[in-house]
Amino acid sequence: MEGVEKHVASRYDDWPSSAQSLLSTVVIAIFVITFAVQAFQIPSESMENTLLIGDYLLVDKLRYGNRKDGLWEYLMPYRPVRRGDVIVFHYPVNPSEHFVKRVVGAPGDRIRLVNRELFVNGVPQHEVYVRYSSSLHDVFRDEFPRTNVVVPGLEAAWWEQMKKLVEDGQLIVPEGHYFVLGDNRDESLDSRYWGFVPQENIVGRPLIIYWSVQSSDDGVRGDPTPGDKLFHFAYAFTHLFQITRWDRTFRIVN
Repeated sequence: MEGVEKHVASRYDDWPSSAQSLLSTVVIAIFVITFAVQAFQIPSESMENTLLIGDYLLVDKLRYGNRKDGLWEYLMPYRPVRRGDVIVFHYPVNPSEHFVKRVVGAPGDRIRLVNRELFVNGVPQHEVYVRYSSSLHDVFRDEFPRTNVVVPGLEAAWWEQMKKLVEDGQLIVPEGHYFVLGDNRDESLDSRYWGFVPQENIVGRPLIIYWSVQSSDDGVRGDPTPGDKLFHFAYAFTHLFQITRWDRTFRIVN
């Protein structure tokens, strides 16, 4: 009986250690979610075929950091944003929204598109990731920058700013800003239509697609009414293996 009591007492004595271990795990998880990585879902086709609707990403929030002088500069794996990086950022027109695009212009770069082909500082870019989904030629979209053409979706403030930054038919990217385009060039609402991404708007760089699920457009889930979240959840739960794109799950984002 005495042995049983000691065993029970020992179990009760261990609970502070267990609680401390659990608390440590929670604190680490909160730190990782808050400072290190963040989960995002791709909602549009603007980055096809690099990223598809239904891709779920983990975004590295430490990649670019805040780049302030001090100890963190040496301890954290910060590096500058580079041309070719895929980034997640706060949409400048509405910062509550997150966009994901590819950086094609860094501060000081001169940007131009000629018949869809991208030139940076007068040099044509080899972009193996770009997709063209339309056979129609759009003067503003494909011959950028054009200061004599106004198109639907063009932000008025950006239209006025752009006129001041075009020189010799090239758009000059100002200090502290980046010019971004979608990989699906014909179906992307990007810097051509609303302007530059300020450095402070950048959240991070996508690391990995941790899950990818086929959308209703793939013909798997029928055509539920918008906002029918219960239907989507029930279908996903009961058809998890069928709707998962296994070939994209755990794919590194480049």
